[in-house]
Amino acid sequence: MNPLDPEKTINECIAFLQQTFAKTKKEIAVIGLSGGVDSSIVFVLTLRALGVDHVVPMLLPYGGLGTQGILDTMELLTSVSFPITRIVRIDIKKAVDALVIDPSIDNVRRGNMMTRVRMIYLFDQAKKRNGLVVGTENKTEHLLGYYTRFGDNASDVEPIIHLYKTEVIALAKHLGVPQSIIAKKPSADLWPGQTDEAELGASYEQIDRILNCFEQGTTSSEDIGKLTGIDTVIVARILHVVSQNIYKQHTPYKFSY
Repeated sequence: MNPLDPEKTINECIAFLQQTFAKTKKEIAVIGLSGGVDSSIVFVLTLRALGVDHVVPMLLPYGGLGTQGILDTMELLTSVSFPITRIVRIDIKKAVDALVIDPSIDNVRRGNMMTRVRMIYLFDQAKKRNGLVVGTENKTEHLLGYYTRFGDNASDVEPIIHLYKTEVIALAKHLGVPQSIIAKKPSADLWPGQTDEAELGASYEQIDRILNCFEQGTTSSEDIGKLTGIDTVIVARILHVVSQNIYKQHTPYKFSY
């Protein structure tokens, strides 16, 4: 992976956001904040690009789940002196629970419902303000297919989708995102104790090195293992995730005529 130039990357992201909002003739950015590093840097970048009067952060907890994320988000907002009155907070628990009609539902299915309900609220608030939903998907999640279709990958504009997760973390440090957000284990907070790395079976540092090799055209687990020094069992697991979810990048499949 090429070394990240933080200032250059920040300026490029800001310019991209400014150009996109100018092109679409929209002035308001709506962003779902989870207390994670991805949404945090997207918020800071958008704030720099558009200014405080043009950014609407949304907190969308599911009851008491993700309480730490709310606290971390409030620390972020306080660190940039963002006015509390401009924050929109909606508890999605009632809406999600009303949708659950199958008593056998598992954590993954419920988590998918949660992310899709959040996106309903984000787009509704954007419509109310004639704005755009700014997404928080990074390159690692995209390549892995580690997202819910029409949920956390749904947006109008994606300013960090070209950055690996480890690059996002490096950029967060440069942007002054609170250490409490940078240091904690990445999690979508879709069920108690859930973390990304435990679910994926590898650290993001390992995953990004594997994906970078894969993007460069090395597709063999053995070859990637030799290049990176990462156990081939881990490499194979990550490549399997990529293969298993590749369909997400092609849906919906369209009839050709």
